[in-house]
Amino acid sequence: MKYITFDQSRPLDIVLLGRIAIDFNPSYQDAIKEDFKPLKKVHTFEMFVGGSPANIAVGVNKHGLKTGFIGKVSNDQFGDFVTDYFNERGIDTSRVTRCKNGEKLGLTFTEMLSPKKSHILMYRNQVADLKLSVEDIDEEYIKSTKAILISGTALAESPSREAALKAVMLARKNNTIIIFDIDYRKYNWKNKDEIAIYYSSVAKEADIIMGSREEFDLTEMFINVSSTDAESANYWQSQNAKIVVIKHGMKGSTAYINNGEKFSIKPFPVQARKGFGGGDGYASGFLYGLYQGWDMIDCLEFGSAEASMMVKSNNCSDDLPSADQVHAFIKEEKELYGEMIARKED
Repeated sequence: MKYITFDQSRPLDIVLLGRIAIDFNPSYQDAIKEDFKPLKKVHTFEMFVGGSPANIAVGVNKHGLKTGFIGKVSNDQFGDFVTDYFNERGIDTSRVTRCKNGEKLGLTFTEMLSPKKSHILMYRNQVADLKLSVEDIDEEYIKSTKAILISGTALAESPSREAALKAVMLARKNNTIIIFDIDYRKYNWKNKDEIAIYYSSVAKEADIIMGSREEFDLTEMFINVSSTDAESANYWQSQNAKIVVIKHGMKGSTAYINNGEKFSIKPFPVQARKGFGGGDGYASGFLYGLYQGWDMIDCLEFGSAEASMMVKSNNCSDDLPSADQVHAFIKEEKELYGEMIARKED
């Protein structure tokens, strides 16, 4: 079923705009396994590419989508690491450029205390990804892709926010599908007024919006919308949205379609390693389903399965699964726990 019409004449399936960072996660290799403990007691870490839009790029690329990225990275060894990682996987980095004034990639150290409790410690002062500028936004590149995904973190500071808004305007001008992953990170923002102003500016142009209930509440602060999922979906669909996905963590998620239908799913049960990374897997799987023209029920199921796979992983990028691995996981989970398929709601 077609919920979104992608221009099949365009060579790229999706371009993502936003942050590329590095995650340092406690080692979970057999030789050195740092079990659940406070960060101050961890001695050995593994290094991975991180940042939500970067992880989603890796995820959809693993599913076979032709993927590009618009971003800014540091002009040093860490910048080499992330661009090489993308290039080795066939993700186009022609619009990933280097900072010129010494800005560094964001670094994230993760603390895994229990299957249900984890924290992140971030270093983002003078961070490279927020130095993306309007000069880095190329109209021809946006015309070459079926869709562009804007990560909300890119709106947190200038000049990145102006670059993101320019990309949205050019996408709308050229009939490129706009996907808005709200991707709220408190540490990037000065106040809630700025969050509401810039989030709502992009949300009003987006064809697909994905976020948690908290993220929608922040986006709607200056809009006369009640804080119910149905009212949020109705409002954004009165603008441009075709699909609105609202997530409630372990309680599940619901996709609202602009034809009035809605579908919900609960997470697949797993023994979690961490409390983050699931959203990146969810987006990768859900969007892949849309590109395949699946029914919404199947898109939700695939996204939910990939999210569960990622919360039991020790990282948010390397372990993103192939489509075949997600299908196998769904089959295995259903054999263990019964039918977990999404449901259509009245």
